[in-house]
Amino acid sequence: METNLTYEAAYNELAAIAREIESESVSIDVLAQKVKRASELITYCQTKLRSTEAEVNKIIAQMDKQA
Repeated sequence: METNLTYEAAYNELAAIAREIESESVSIDVLAQKVKRASELITYCQTKLRSTEAEVNKIIAQMDKQA
């Protein structure tokens, strides 16, 4: 996975892949590649969301201690 990939870029690419597959514009020859890339993007997005959630919870906990 690219090191400079953002959540938004990953999400947009994933959405584009989903649209291609849904519209059946993906040839059978590249379908497996698209599905593999989608899987990588989903994993990246899930990891990013979990990391962000943990960071936000940590900040909130620190704010609660200061109050």
